[in-house]
Amino acid sequence: MTQRYDLVVIGGGPAGYTAAVRASRLGMKTACIERSSRLGGVCLNVGCIPSKALLDSSEIYELARLRMKTHGVLAKEIQLDLAEAMKRKEAVVAELTGQVRRLLESNRVDIVQGDARLISANHVEVSTESGAVSLEAGFVLLAIGSRPIELSQLPIDGKTVVDSTGALSFDAVPKHLAVIGAGAIGLELGSVWRRYGAEVTVIEMLPQVVPNLDGQISRTLKRILSKQGMQFLLKTKVLSADVRPEEVTLHLDEEGRPGSLTVDKVLVAVGRIPNTDGPGLSEIGVQIDPKTRRIVADSRLQTSVKGVFAAGDLVPGPMLAHKAMAEGIAAVEAMTGIEPDLSDDLIPSVIYTDPEVASVGHSEEWLKNQGIAYISGVFPYGGNGRAWCAGETDGLAKVIAHAKTDRLLGIHLIGPRASDIIAECVMAMRMGASAEELASTVHAHPTFSEALMEAAGIAGATRKAKAQPKS
Repeated sequence: MTQRYDLVVIGGGPAGYTAAVRASRLGMKTACIERSSRLGGVCLNVGCIPSKALLDSSEIYELARLRMKTHGVLAKEIQLDLAEAMKRKEAVVAELTGQVRRLLESNRVDIVQGDARLISANHVEVSTESGAVSLEAGFVLLAIGSRPIELSQLPIDGKTVVDSTGALSFDAVPKHLAVIGAGAIGLELGSVWRRYGAEVTVIEMLPQVVPNLDGQISRTLKRILSKQGMQFLLKTKVLSADVRPEEVTLHLDEEGRPGSLTVDKVLVAVGRIPNTDGPGLSEIGVQIDPKTRRIVADSRLQTSVKGVFAAGDLVPGPMLAHKAMAEGIAAVEAMTGIEPDLSDDLIPSVIYTDPEVASVGHSEEWLKNQGIAYISGVFPYGGNGRAWCAGETDGLAKVIAHAKTDRLLGIHLIGPRASDIIAECVMAMRMGASAEELASTVHAHPTFSEALMEAAGIAGATRKAKAQPKS
């Protein structure tokens, strides 16, 4: 028997479950198909949530071991119980994935567990444990996410060589962990295991960490992480590897010179690839860009097949959970005639190292390449009262504005609570605010966010000084 729905969502991750809830609230009869028994996708199960749980646990361990005494708290015999940290991580994941299920159920979304396949633009077949289920849909939303990229010269074995999923579940702290790729995932997971006591070496083929970051922020992040004990091999390629049961020897090209590194664990974190090789996309004519392997979609997130929409990692733009959520909602609203209001320039990005890094808008390098005249203001956290009280003075706030109009073009933070402060920056840029307006917004004192206000004031003062006629 065929079941009929206004919308069938394929994928129960951030884009999928958010879209399903929005559709139901708009009066659409909705089904959400997820192959896993736990909803939430990569983000909640093996990505954003478990990694942040371990980052917080490892930060507390390092705080207790190294920094509490500066606050007058003396503790002896600090010990790591890794199994307990992993247990806590799993409890957090179980709670939040359960919340997603309850959210869908309370919004009358039918949850179908199984493997979905598009038969046509309005016909989805699901293979379940009890047999095939046929769903007819007025609209289909594809939200099946992405997976880690593998290296042909260093295959994932799940034991010695792991991807981001495997690095969340080591049963012991590695003696020496090599991280291939200096992006957000590599630096975050590298931070977890460095705090727990591993020697960590990050290998990156490009000349800077997190290559898409503003250069000043990237250099500052590398300096701070190096001071914490993380080692970096930049401009370095992995040519091949000898993988043995207890160790791996990586053969490297270090800026044109041969080298090698022997470690007991390797994390491959060189990016992610969209899951556009299924389920039946090419068969029904969904157009896929051969270079990026992303689905080609219009401004309403509709694919080349009428009635079939896509969101999240499947379509162009940063592979971020909050971007996926916004697109899931936008796609559903587009189905009902509401025009989406999305811009990749206003999608914040965050790296949950210590200190945190957060950015929105354009980098200084991008503006230079585009020939856009700009001014910038930089304020160090070493000049912030709240940072001194907390003992977190590393980092800076950077505000970039148009040289003539003063309109904000980019804001970049590396420092405490950057992941929370960036929301103010996104709002300011969305409203078309100027550096002067941001600087004149009264911020509570003492707070970390005052560094942002100060940086905006410096940017505004720089613009005014340059505008003054020379005597």
